[in-house]
Amino acid sequence: MDDQATKVLVSRRDLLKGGTAAGVGVIALGGLWRPARAQAKKVVKLSFIGPLTGGTASNGLGGRNSFLLAVAERNADPKSKYRYETIVLDDECKPTVAVQAALRAGSDPEVIASVSHYCSVVAIATVDTFNKLGLPSMVWGAVLPDITYGHKHVEITRVNGTMINQNHIAADFAVKKLGFKTFSIIHDTTDYGRGHAKYFTEGLERLGGKILSTTGTAKDQKDYTAELTKVKAEKPEVIYYGGLTPDGVRVKVQMDKLGVKAQFQGTSGIKSDTFIETAGASAEGVYCFVEGAPTEKLPGGKRFLEAYAKMAFKEPSEAYGPFAYVATHLVIDAIEEVGPDRPKVAQKLKRTRKPDTIIGPVEFDEHGQNTVPLITTHVAQDGKWVVWEDSEYATGKRELPGLKFKRERA
Repeated sequence: MDDQATKVLVSRRDLLKGGTAAGVGVIALGGLWRPARAQAKKVVKLSFIGPLTGGTASNGLGGRNSFLLAVAERNADPKSKYRYETIVLDDECKPTVAVQAALRAGSDPEVIASVSHYCSVVAIATVDTFNKLGLPSMVWGAVLPDITYGHKHVEITRVNGTMINQNHIAADFAVKKLGFKTFSIIHDTTDYGRGHAKYFTEGLERLGGKILSTTGTAKDQKDYTAELTKVKAEKPEVIYYGGLTPDGVRVKVQMDKLGVKAQFQGTSGIKSDTFIETAGASAEGVYCFVEGAPTEKLPGGKRFLEAYAKMAFKEPSEAYGPFAYVATHLVIDAIEEVGPDRPKVAQKLKRTRKPDTIIGPVEFDEHGQNTVPLITTHVAQDGKWVVWEDSEYATGKRELPGLKFKRERA
């Protein structure tokens, strides 16, 4: 076998591995199991950036796998004009690491576009880097509004929704549907946590909800005893947490240990299998909100899940995997149409109008923001996330912890 054939023959083990121990990998997905001389297509590189290690790694790995699936599908399509190779980079959900990853991707002239970021704190940190390098980057999971609305960079687009709609709907659900009136807000002090607290507060104030306190905590804080002891004395009906899975688990578990009798409400940042697995019994009755719908209920969700299963990835796709998958296809669509030219691809992506993706219609506004019309409420029931309307809590067969505590106080 010649050297070129060796480069394009990728084993299933290499495909599933997705990266090195350092979180970086280059994967040739074109022409799987076919000799090089059958390939006459120009190679185009795409980068993926997400948290592959650390507390939010489950979401990053699900996004990475979904990205790889989309690339594999396009490389298997004889109609594709180019053969796509991937560079997978770990941002660790840390801004400085993310900027270095963006620099690495953008400094390679063969990388034409990037599918980037689950964590808002890193997505906002890399916006200017992508702009300076002229590298188109489509965000697949981060929800901070300023990622798309805080600048005029043509390079930045986002396929998922923002925390504005998510939190206004979250406030409506808590106040109007469940009848809660008093809230204590805890959030991490990253842009992500502060943003969620800000927009949830706006939603509550609009509806007349009473905020007893708002407390900022450090990301990766281990002990919340002081904050929760203070909140316990306030006797809120709901504790709203704006943060990601690792900290959310600690807050909820420590709430239970301290006997804080309040409903726990989270953001999309806790919607992961890891939250339920780590929190255990404490997860029961927790609810949160996510853009789109459960994967199996998405317009193309069944097909996506079947294709994902055939790849035999070790990790689940998680809630934002379908968004990473769609982002990858949209990026490749643009390259196929205008060629591997960064400025042209950026302009094309900014004008995205596609009615038939697996997550439903995608249409970007003038800021490159997808106007996602649907937010879904999920509740933890019997060790898994269940759509609220399908849950026993919605039918009244079970009672949410917060409603039980409220009834007992009456």
